[in-house]
Amino acid sequence: MSAYYTFEDLSGGQSTPGHSENPYDALLEACNHDPTQIQARYDAHRTNRNAQQRAKLLAPDFPGVSVDEILAKLEDVSLEPGFTDWRHCLVFWARPPEKVKSLIAEVQRRLVSVVPNLWIMPPENLHMTALEVVHSLTNPEIDALVARTMPSASEITDYTLQHRARLVKPMLSYDAQALALSFLPAADEPTGHDSASTIDSYTYHHLRRDLHAKASATGVKVASRYVIPSAHLTIGRFIGKSDFETTEGDLDHAKVEQLIETIESINGWLQEHYWPEEEEGREGGEWLVGEGKGLDFRKGALWYGGGETVVLGKGF
Repeated sequence: MSAYYTFEDLSGGQSTPGHSENPYDALLEACNHDPTQIQARYDAHRTNRNAQQRAKLLAPDFPGVSVDEILAKLEDVSLEPGFTDWRHCLVFWARPPEKVKSLIAEVQRRLVSVVPNLWIMPPENLHMTALEVVHSLTNPEIDALVARTMPSASEITDYTLQHRARLVKPMLSYDAQALALSFLPAADEPTGHDSASTIDSYTYHHLRRDLHAKASATGVKVASRYVIPSAHLTIGRFIGKSDFETTEGDLDHAKVEQLIETIESINGWLQEHYWPEEEEGREGGEWLVGEGKGLDFRKGALWYGGGETVVLGKGF
């Protein structure tokens, strides 16, 4: 899941709700469905958010990273023997292809070099939440929603076969809780795919809109926590503070600064090596949602990549 991400839209544009019940329509209409404008909104959000978080982490009164207490208990059973995560969810995930997973592994390696105790999302659990249907319910409540959704589940999970949204320009995003690799909806940048498969007028935000509409049509009330312009995969979380403490147990601001410097170095490297050039795409820096695997209709205690697949869509 993407709980690390605050739900404030920092893209700087105005997206009035209008008359549509679909929350994704507002941004599309504000941007006139123009991929360049949609990409700009996603880019502004993640750029402004990184600047906001940088200022918070480097402030003299920064209290330290926010430990994910639930994940910490799951990772170290001695903290609370028998502890289980009670927050069951229902989602449609986009699974990254191997080339993106390889890129993430290198980013994670660079992060762990300065934050040795950072919790790393395992490669098999990596995901982007294309649509969060509901969250934090009980298992019986989730099962009832699954039963209602099942007649349309395959249609939704296979939707990316004919509706291919392309993501480009990976960048590391962060806050005091976690780190994520974020992408932008493509807007006619060079591609490494067959150009017939990459018509960028259909963006990732269009895909999110359509998934919301199809899930709602099953009769299930979609209760996503956010519809901000973001396409990201959580790749690491803080489950302890020792990496940022002095020998006396106080916050070591120099170590926080070192983390920020590493993040900015990684982002420079990503832009240089994985953003599209004038005439060609870059392997690993481009993701056509649905390549390899279709959407993953998943339920359970899946905040950290677990849970159970109900239906896995067909990839291409």
